[in-house]
Amino acid sequence: MGPVYEDKVKMFFNEHLHEDEEIRYILDGEGFFDVRGIEDEWVRIRLEKGDLIVLPAGIYHRFTTDNKNYIKAMRLFKDEPKWTPLNRGPEVDSNPSRKEYVSRE
Repeated sequence: MGPVYEDKVKMFFNEHLHEDEEIRYILDGEGFFDVRGIEDEWVRIRLEKGDLIVLPAGIYHRFTTDNKNYIKAMRLFKDEPKWTPLNRGPEVDSNPSRKEYVSRE
């Protein structure tokens, strides 16, 4: 698949959050979103063609493909796009989006 693809897959698998909702519609293929549960455990969500997922701002998550290594997804936005992933760490734990998300648990 090439080094650019491999780098993208590794980037998506790093645990991170966004300051905006992440809304994805799966156009083709299959993959997994892993999200952190209330006890900080991983919860795996399998997605396939036709699925829609909305991850709230501030939730730690990561993404990977299945063994076919193919997915085509569309990202949707409510407002201006905020693409920046914030990788998990002490400084991100104090991010306002993270604090708001945790206060809802």
